[in-house]
Amino acid sequence: MIKPALIEFERVSIIRGNVVAVKDVSLKIGVGEHVAILGPNGCGKSTLVKAISKECNPLVEEGSWVHVFGRDDWNVFELRKMLGIVSSDLMERCTRMVSGREIVLSGFFSTIGVWGYQEITPQMIQSADRALAMMEIPHLADRYTDEMSSGEARRVLLARALVHDPRALILDEPSTALDLSAQYELREILRKLAQAGIGIVMVTHHLSDLFPEIERVILMSQGSVVADGPSRIVLTAPRLSALFGRPLELLERDGYYNLW
Repeated sequence: MIKPALIEFERVSIIRGNVVAVKDVSLKIGVGEHVAILGPNGCGKSTLVKAISKECNPLVEEGSWVHVFGRDDWNVFELRKMLGIVSSDLMERCTRMVSGREIVLSGFFSTIGVWGYQEITPQMIQSADRALAMMEIPHLADRYTDEMSSGEARRVLLARALVHDPRALILDEPSTALDLSAQYELREILRKLAQAGIGIVMVTHHLSDLFPEIERVILMSQGSVVADGPSRIVLTAPRLSALFGRPLELLERDGYYNLW
C-alpha cells in the first residue's frame, strides 16, 4: 500500500493582502524526506509552509488542491498535532515570563505557554523532560524565556515541536538571530534528528543553514518554484546567482554550502 505524501500541492496560488504570494505551485514532499525550500525574502516560501499547517489557504480554483498526509479536510488542531513547527514568530509571541518546560508542554495544545484550563498529565511532563534532554537542555526546564539566549530559546522551541512525536518537523528560518556558534549547534542537532528518521522541511534564505542530510532543495522566486531536485544538482553558482540577483561564488564541503 502506497503511503500518502506529507504534502502534495497541485496548481496552488495564495494571496496575502493584495499580493499573490504563491503562484500556480505544484510539488510533492514525502513523509521522512529532508528538504530545504530556499529563496530570497518575499519569494513565497514561508507562505507555502503556512499552507501546510493551514495558517494560509489557497485560492479555490478548478484543478487546484492541497493534500497533507493525503487529506484536504483536516481539523486544524488535529493536523498540528502531527506536525512539529518552529518559526521565528513563535518566539516573538513569548511575551510573558514562561519557563522552558511550559513552552515545551504547550506543544501538546498548539499554544505558547500553559494556561489554567489545560490539563497537564504526568505522561506529558515526562515527554517534555525527554524532549528537553534530547535537545541537551534539561537545565532550561525552569528558566524563563526572557533569561535565555536566542540559541537556547530556539532549542526549547525544537523540544516543543518534538514533544508530541510529530510525523514531520517544519522549520521556518531556523537560524534567525543566532550567532555562528549557535548556528553550528543547531545544525548538529538537526543532523541528529534527521539521522534518527525524523522528516524535516526547512524554509530558509541562508544557504549555510543546509546540512549534509538535506537531500533535496526547492528553489523559489517571486512566488514560483524555479528548480527542484537533489542538492548537488540544484545548488550551482549560476542558478543561485540568478535566484539572488547578484554574481555569487559557491563553496561546498562535505555537504555544507556557503556563498560569497
